Amino acid sequence: MKLDDLRPDKYLKYLFDIPKLFAPKRTKEILSVNPTIVPHRTEAKEINISVYDYDADHLEAINLTSIDECFAYKNSGRTSWINIDGLRKSDVEAICNHYEIHPLVIEDILSINQRPKLDEADNSIFCLLNMLYYNEDSFAVEQEQISIILGKNVVISFQEDANRDVFNSLREKMKTSGGKLRQRGADYLCYMLLDMIVDHYFIIMEKLGDRIEDVEEEVAAGSTRALSHITHLRKELIILKRNFSPVREVVNGFLRSDSELLEDRHTKYYKDVYDHIIQASELVENYRDIMMSLQDLHINNVNLKMNEVMKVMAVVTCLLAPATVIGGIFGMNFTSIPFLNNQYGFWVAVCIMLVIPVAMIGLFRRRGWF
Repeated sequence: MKLDDLRPDKYLKYLFDIPKLFAPKRTKEILSVNPTIVPHRTEAKEINISVYDYDADHLEAINLTSIDECFAYKNSGRTSWINIDGLRKSDVEAICNHYEIHPLVIEDILSINQRPKLDEADNSIFCLLNMLYYNEDSFAVEQEQISIILGKNVVISFQEDANRDVFNSLREKMKTSGGKLRQRGADYLCYMLLDMIVDHYFIIMEKLGDRIEDVEEEVAAGSTRALSHITHLRKELIILKRNFSPVREVVNGFLRSDSELLEDRHTKYYKDVYDHIIQASELVENYRDIMMSLQDLHINNVNLKMNEVMKVMAVVTCLLAPATVIGGIFGMNFTSIPFLNNQYGFWVAVCIMLVIPVAMIGLFRRRGWF
């Protein structure tokens, strides 16, 4: 063994990586949700307001500087999509009061770690769900709460982060005058928003699937870090499960709704989103089963290695037992011991010490013990 193999820093790095990979703070972040606590949301310093007011023939796409400018689109006669990036209580209350949104909806929009939900009123349908993103650096699933309000000829969406969303392709589709989106109403636009959020879930699962494949290779190779990576992935799958099941209820709420804001011809589109979220939920369950199997496999591999070590140690102990007994007998403090003064006594004892272990090895191999 080389002296470099005995360096403590070679092995201490694993001790410092384990807390990072198991990440107890991440566990608390995922599981600590208390709806009875009044949320303390940090208000955005700046907000971005974009409006798409359109019909089959015309499109007006502008960025506004204040909430008051959104009020003009309440009765524009066309379909309007008002997207607000960044949440401030005064702005949310102002636009919701102007569009006659219930105060409880305002509380939900400003909430933190809210469960995806659907609320229906006389003049609007409100749904809340999370956009999911995958952080390539920390290998973690990040959430961004998005609130969508469907009204008469208007869809209002609130996002927390102005730097990222999944709606860029929708904005490009709006520029096509002959497209289906421009010819349909606000409920079809709401469907498109939900569909893009749900479809993005599959991208997140694809990235997690790649990580699961990497962990499978680590388990097969007997890596010491496999268990910590398995634990990390299981935490991320909890986030997916906590989002997918409620979103299924949200989409199903649109299907069961009798609201006049939803056209019957668009029911099949919401049914398509429902099928997608069902598929995503089943895929998450499959991933969880795989992770459980990998954890069991890793533990079995560790136990198998431990059994092999114990087996070798037991064999070595058995082989040394005869020599120990013989050496102990001839080491007793008696004045009269057979072969004590015999000139060949030492060599006879050594031969016996060697012959017996060799015979034991033959016996062990004949019985298939190793």
